[in-house]
Parts: sequence; C-alpha cells; structure tokens
Amino acid sequence: MADTRLLLLTHALAAGAGYILAPRELLESEVTHSGFFEVDTKRVLAAAVESLRAEGALQVYSYKGFAAVSAERDGLLWLDGRQDLIVPAAVSYLVDTSKMTAAYDEASKVISVSLPPLTLSDIAFEPEGARTLNGGLLTFSQAQVDELTKLNYASARKAFTKQAQGPAIIRLAEEQAKANIDRFLRVPLQLAGHPGVRVTALFRTGAAARNAEKLAN
Repeated sequence: MADTRLLLLTHALAAGAGYILAPRELLESEVTHSGFFEVDTKRVLAAAVESLRAEGALQVYSYKGFAAVSAERDGLLWLDGRQDLIVPAAVSYLVDTSKMTAAYDEASKVISVSLPPLTLSDIAFEPEGARTLNGGLLTFSQAQVDELTKLNYASARKAFTKQAQGPAIIRLAEEQAKANIDRFLRVPLQLAGHPGVRVTALFRTGAAARNAEKLAN
C-alpha cells in the first residue's frame, strides 16, 4: 500500500512539474478540468503543436527528375560551339511549421490546421549522372567548354525549378504535407485515449509553390 501511495505521489509531482514547465498556448488557455486523472485533450494538443513548430522547416515531400538544356556560343564562321546537358536533380518540399496555426473544436472533435505555402529547397544536382555532348570547334578549348557547362547548369536550375512547380507535383506534395501533419497531431491524442479526433489541414494560399519562384530568377 505504501508503494502505491508513493507511486501516485511521484506521478502527481511529475504532472505538476510538467504543467509548470510547459509552454503556454492559446489552446491550453481554453482548458477546463473535471478531474485529476482525466486526460486534458487541449493540453496534449498544445504540446504536440509546440513540438511541431519547433521543427521549423519540415520536409514533407521530395521530387527527382532530369533537366535537359543546351548552351551555344557564337564564334567567327566555323568557330561556333554548342553543349547539350542532361542532368539528374532532386528537390525537397518544405513546410515552415513555425508559421502554422491550430485550433481544436471540442464538439466536433476536429483539429483545424492552417499551413503557410510550401517552399522548395535548393536544387541538388547529380553531376556524376549527367550526360554532356559538346559540338563545334569550341570542344578543343577546355576553358570554353567549362563556360558552356556553367551556363547550362544555370539554365538547368531554372528549368528544374519550373518543372518542380508543376500543378500535379504540387498537389502530391500538399497531400503528403497534410498527411504528415495529421499523423503528427492525431497520434498523441489517440495514445491519450481520444481515437475519434480528426485533423483537417489547409494551406493559406492556393499558389503553394510561389515562394520558390525566386530560385528561378
């Protein structure tokens, strides 16, 4: 019996310390208590939201493909040069979770999440898998070939960024982001004894990839 009382006292002290140290959220300010051992839904949610915000940039999707570009350099008469480049590349889609908001409706058991637009990471090229075709007499000058390569990679960055902003790919990235947010917020509440809670996540703008346009300029 003494061991049982000690265990209860230990849990009570841990819960009290956790409440004192936990960050104060809007969700938590709406909490009502009806018993010491009752799970506080909004406090659990507030802790989950705070943890997600602390992640900062959350990677939710990635895309791999190829950029095919070409560069030309005009010379005198037959001294023209051309280089064709096909290079594999990858990019990640990110959600700035520090800018997300969440609200919980007790009646409907729905967590409504508002997300900022997706952003793109920098383009990651895989030059070891690139195919390059040099044509013209400029091929004999390594310096000129290098110049064409530099121009081609600059064009490839713009081309792949535009490719990664395609509507179909953005929809996939947004759906994956919503699924990630849903899992991150719903699982803690399920473990706390609330299996009926649902999460609805929406982006605050329909132009989800607009923030990434600067990469193409």
